[in-house]
Amino acid sequence: MLYLIGLGLSHESDITVRGLETVKKCKTVFLEAYTSILMAADKASLEKFYGREVILADRELVESGSDTILADAKDDDVAFLVVGDPFGATTHSDLIIRARELEIQVETIHNASVMNAVGACGLQLYQFGQTVSLVFFTDTWKPDSFYDKIMENRRIGLHTLVLLDIKVKEQSIENLARGRLVYEPPRYMSIETAASQLLEIEEIRNEKAYTPDTPCVAISRLGSPSQTFKAASLQELSNYKSGEPLHSLIVLGRRVHALELDYLDAYASDPKKFREDVVKDQEYFKPAPYVPPEEPLSD
Repeated sequence: MLYLIGLGLSHESDITVRGLETVKKCKTVFLEAYTSILMAADKASLEKFYGREVILADRELVESGSDTILADAKDDDVAFLVVGDPFGATTHSDLIIRARELEIQVETIHNASVMNAVGACGLQLYQFGQTVSLVFFTDTWKPDSFYDKIMENRRIGLHTLVLLDIKVKEQSIENLARGRLVYEPPRYMSIETAASQLLEIEEIRNEKAYTPDTPCVAISRLGSPSQTFKAASLQELSNYKSGEPLHSLIVLGRRVHALELDYLDAYASDPKKFREDVVKDQEYFKPAPYVPPEEPLSD
């Protein structure tokens, strides 16, 4: 049996009771180590808490060498640990498909992830549209596919959760070209970098999917003891000091419920200005006034 087990967001003890019991009975325990990190735990603390050896599974192992993970699962129990929830990344769906092809049974044990814990900022989960990812830009590579999705969400009034890039065990182009197995230090995108990149793409596209005054919510270290939220305009967040990772960002939709605004007041430096920004932003994608059809002329 292959068990996909969610670890939650922060501490080694965030794992569910069923998840912990399963880890303790598995012959082999892998920890997926590239889509996210536990903010208050590491490999050593997990091994101490589980009483088991934990094998780090990097992107190459999961995406190209899944046979290593699945090798023992035909005859024994294997645990594959994922920060957050196992279905927070498409890579894990692919692992399940490969297991099915090998006729290996799969069981999933869920846990909290950014996709539901984001509601802690006060925005209502059913008011969210498509989630997008934002990668680190380079001088020659600035992908903007996220822009159209934010536009679609905001046209129908929905908030957009923006997941920020994480680079773990990445190689430089030079080292790749030279065949050197040297990895760059881990990098985690900050709120200020994300806001600046969003503004850069808006300046290039100039389609008003959002503006410098568009209200947003910055989320830092969600689910940890140092969790923080900041409600401010996109321009203001480009100068925000977000601190230690992990971070994510929400671009508010055109429609913001009164209860959501009341909740966000606590996270705005100037609640009055933030509310004014919300009102002004609602003018974008505002539905045209209803015009009844003309009645046909009678004979």
